[in-house]
Parts: sequence; C-alpha cells; structure tokens
Amino acid sequence: MLKNKAYKIWFCTGSQDLYGDECLRKVAEHSKKMVEGLNASGKLPFELVWRPTLISQASIRAEFNAANNDPEVAGVITWMHTFSPAKMWILGLQEYKKPLCHLHTQFNEEIPYDEIDMDFMNENQSAHGDREYGHIVSRMGIERKVIVGHWASERVQDSIASWMRTALGLMESSHIRVCRFGDNMNNVAVTEGDKVEAQIKFGWEIDHYNVNDLVEYVNAVSEGDVNALLDEYYSKYKIIDDGRDAAEFRKHVAVQAKQEIGMEKFLVDNDYHAFVTHFGMLGGLQQLPGLAVQRLMEKGYGFGGEGDWKTAAMVRLMKIMAEGTKDAKGTSFMEDYTYNLVPGKEGILQAHMLEVCPTVADGDISMRVCPLSMGNREDPARLVFTSKVGKGVATSLIDLGNRFRLIVNAVECKKNDKPMPKLPVGTAFWTPEPNLEVGAEAWILAGGAHHTAFSYDLTVDQMVDWAAGMGIESVVIDKDTTIRNFKNELRWNSIAFK
Repeated sequence: MLKNKAYKIWFCTGSQDLYGDECLRKVAEHSKKMVEGLNASGKLPFELVWRPTLISQASIRAEFNAANNDPEVAGVITWMHTFSPAKMWILGLQEYKKPLCHLHTQFNEEIPYDEIDMDFMNENQSAHGDREYGHIVSRMGIERKVIVGHWASERVQDSIASWMRTALGLMESSHIRVCRFGDNMNNVAVTEGDKVEAQIKFGWEIDHYNVNDLVEYVNAVSEGDVNALLDEYYSKYKIIDDGRDAAEFRKHVAVQAKQEIGMEKFLVDNDYHAFVTHFGMLGGLQQLPGLAVQRLMEKGYGFGGEGDWKTAAMVRLMKIMAEGTKDAKGTSFMEDYTYNLVPGKEGILQAHMLEVCPTVADGDISMRVCPLSMGNREDPARLVFTSKVGKGVATSLIDLGNRFRLIVNAVECKKNDKPMPKLPVGTAFWTPEPNLEVGAEAWILAGGAHHTAFSYDLTVDQMVDWAAGMGIESVVIDKDTTIRNFKNELRWNSIAFK
C-alpha cells in the first residue's frame, strides 16, 4: 500500500514592535490559542505548528527558509495579528518555495463594544495588517490561497483543511514517478503530451519500459504466493463463473494474481507510483492486466489506459490529496463510454475495458472472467460493480501544445435505472453540471479527453487551487457554466497563458 509522508503546516503570525512587549506577548498568546483550537477541531488532516511571532525582515526571511529546508513542512499559513509593514516580508516571500495560505481572520469574533479603546484597536489590526500584507503578495505576483472569516468557525476550518490537501498535492506532485509499460495507443491524440514540459511544470518523471521487463517479474512469482492471493480474492469477492468450469475459472484468475504480485514488486523495486498499460503492447503477458490493475489502484497507485500517462499521474495525485478523508468514497481512472439521452434521465456511462478502481464501488464486488476483443490474449479476470451515488469531480489534464490545461467538471453520480447483466466491468453513471447538454459541449470546447481522473472526495476548488499552484490554466464546468461565458473564458485564457 502506498503511503504519504507525515507532513506539517506552519502557522506564522506577523506583527511589529511599535506597541511594546506586552502587545507582542498577547499576540503570541492569541496565535497559540488559535493553533491549539484549530488542531483540537479534528478537521485538519495535518498538524498545525505554532511558530514565534515575526516582527523583522531577518526573522521573516529565516522562517521562510527554515520552512523550505524542512522536508516535513508542506506549507505555511500566514496571519497579520497587528499591522506588519509589508516591505519587510519581501525577501522572505521571494525565497519561499512551498504552498502559501493567507488566513484573514482575527482572534476575537465580535467587537467588544463596551470596552474597546485605542489600545485594543492598535493591538487587533488584522483588518489593517492583512491588507498591507496582501498588497505586497499581490504586487509580487505570488500564488496563494486567501481564506476569510473567524478562525473558530466550521466554514473556515473546513477551508483550511481543504487547502492543506491541496498543499499536499502540490508538494507530492514532484515525487510522482510514472512507469509506462509500452507506449501510447497509435493515432490517438489526447493521450499524447510533452513529457519534458510535464517534468518542468509538475515534477513528474515519466519513464518507459518494454513490457517484457515486467514479464520477467511476473514469471518469477511463486505458486505459493499466487495461491495465497487467490484465497484472498475468493474470500473477498463474489464469484460469478458464468457457467465456466471452476478449475478453469481459477486458472484465469491466477494469471491476474500473478500479474498483481509481479507488477507491484516491479513498481516497488523501481520506486514508481503510477503506471500505464496498452492492450496493443502485451509482449509475453498472458492477459491484459485487469483485476491486477484494479487492485493496485486500490492500494494507491495511479493508472491510465492505452498509455495515458497524464491521467495516470493525475489519478495518483488525486489519491494522495484524498487519502485519509473521513467517510471517503473513492478515486479512480474513468472513461466516457456512452450516453443516456432519455429526457430527464440524461447522463454518461463511465467504465473502461477492465480497469476501474474498486474504491468507488457500492455494495458487492463480483469477480468475473470474460472475453476481451482487444489484446489477442486469454480471457482476463476483472472486478465488476456499480459505483456510489453522490457528487464528485472529474478532471482532464490536456496538452495544448504551448501549455497544459486542467479541465474540472462537477458531476453527480446516480444509480442506473436498470441492471446491466451483460456488461462485465466496473461502472459509474453521472450527469455533468450544469446538465448533460451544456456540460458535454463545454468539455468538448475545452478539448477534454475521454479519460478522466475522478474522485468523490475532492472538490472543484481544490483542483483549481492545485492548478493555480502549478502555474497552469484551469477551466471549471459547474452549475454556473454557460456556453457564452465559457467560450469567452477560453479566449481570455489563450492570451493570459501564452
């Protein structure tokens, strides 16, 4: 199982020494209580660490560079308790390299009407200090998340928690390594892309191996290990043999067990976190990996079909960002297949030939062995299920030649009207916001792919913030989308992101 690092977020408070030591004592006391309260809320995915009050250029610069050099720090939250002259923040901000959040808040929720005096006004100047600080960050063109509201409110705490997950995605992006078993599917445009530019922009390493390098690992798996994993499969999944002989069925499933073990060992030995396969480049593999891929995605690996390394990396990234979410509903590779155009029941059936992650499954998961027309290999075993209902986000990262664009679509997953007993794959059925007609038209206008990285556990805002942190274009398709405005946004972006 792939696991994330244990990150922390620093909480840095800005002030100055104009109002004396007693004021600074209160500033430190307030910020400590805020950090303690935020950690005690139970909402934050990572520990928030209080840091001493920053009152000079030297202390600010040292603090930001210490954050840069600490591998456990995933980002910094800044807050100006009093007025903090912003010129002293310039050098520290110039040298800072990690995600930044500006929390625009204040210690007290309400103005103390009966007691307020100028001492209180001078001490509690967040409305003043945060604007001064915000000005210099904007003038310097530094990307940051701004969160406004009282620190103890659930809305603000949820926003901080959400940003922390985006910060994790920004930090971990540079650690993603994608293994390509084979190449992209011939003549397909949207799965192609500039791997050098992807490494420059996102930090992703995208490597290529002959699929027979993997075959050596698969062939080296012991029979005992295969049988142990088969026992796990048979205890965990509902067996649908479709009238096949039990021994023959088990032989087909054993191939996938052997592939799962061999692929995971290859990925671990070579430190990869995402991978792709292609049904046209199977070399000595007996089956197209199906159940094996599904199980590896469930363990946290990213995947893309037909050599789609961009989607594989995005699936891994979104799994990282969603890890540990309370009541998580799942993250997976998906593909747009076919429409339901019945009025009032419009939607898109999502699936793939085999490889949909079982984290999104609702209810029983079945195991079946069925023919596959692609690949010219044995009938592969796969996990079959329908996906959960609820809101989710579908993303497509595309290469436009001169830049990357992230397309983010809010979707509503629904139950199918009827069962599909002859369709032996994992499926989801969703309606894009604002509706199928506008959502599909906007997706096509933006150049969206047929493959998506999908999650129930992330939001549109988190993905937009990730794109902004990476310095790439993003476009959103949601309940507020109109085609006229969307076309204008694409025109403006073509100039802004040249």
